[in-house]
Amino acid sequence: MSDMTEQDNDSVVAETTAEMPNHHINPEVLQNISVAIKVEVGRTKMKIRDLLRLTQGSVVELERIAGEPLDLLVNDTVVAQGEIVLVNDRYGIRLTRVVPASDRMKNL
Repeated sequence: MSDMTEQDNDSVVAETTAEMPNHHINPEVLQNISVAIKVEVGRTKMKIRDLLRLTQGSVVELERIAGEPLDLLVNDTVVAQGEIVLVNDRYGIRLTRVVPASDRMKNL
């Protein structure tokens, strides 16, 4: 059993807290951090033997139904859903739903 009293413990916590610098994060620094963004069309599972049989022209069926929204992931966390669009001969995604921050935090 510890010989430390509650008062001793409180003073240790106060000293430790006083020694810790007060950190403020500069929002400009956060805005310049790169993140990985992916659009997920769908997923599937298959056995290795089936994977080895794939050739050019093979079709891999995904679990997602045609017309269902695609997932927009930031660092592997779904943050929004949307649909594919063409922008100057490039693919893009038009967001149709943004996942609330409270829901994203539950999945961390």
